[in-house]
Amino acid sequence: AQAGFGRRYFKAFVSGFFVAVPMTVSVLDCLAYVARVDGASMQPSLNPEGGSSSDVVLLNRWSVRNYQVQRGDIVSILLIMPISPQVSLGLVHGRASHIIWPPRRWQRIVPSVPVDRRPLLNWDGETEDD
Repeated sequence: AQAGFGRRYFKAFVSGFFVAVPMTVSVLDCLAYVARVDGASMQPSLNPEGGSSSDVVLLNRWSVRNYQVQRGDIVSILLIMPISPQVSLGLVHGRASHIIWPPRRWQRIVPSVPVDRRPLLNWDGETEDD
C-alpha cells in the first residue's frame, strides 16, 4: 500500500511539472521576468553604489509587445553587434519597470531624460523645460 501511495504522488508531481514548466515559460516570455543589472553603465539610476551590490529589476515584456516604450525608459535590448544610440524598437526585449532587489531600493522606475540629452524643441515649438 505504501509503494502505491508514493507512486501516485510521484506521478502527480511529474504530470504537474510538465504542465507548470511550459506555463511558466509562456508567462515569462509574454509578461515579465527579472534580471540582474551588472556594471556601472546605468548609474546613477541603477547600481548607485557601484560594484558593492547589483540591482535586480522587473523587465516588463508586455509593454514592449504593445509598443508602450517612451524616451527615457530603461530597456533591455538584444545586442547582436555594436549599435548607435538610436535603438530600433525591434531590438527592445523588455522595459525595466521596478527595482525589486535590494529591498531598501524597492521602487517604480520613472522614465527620465538627462537635461543634456533632451531635444531643444518639441513639435509644438516649445522647449522641454517650459
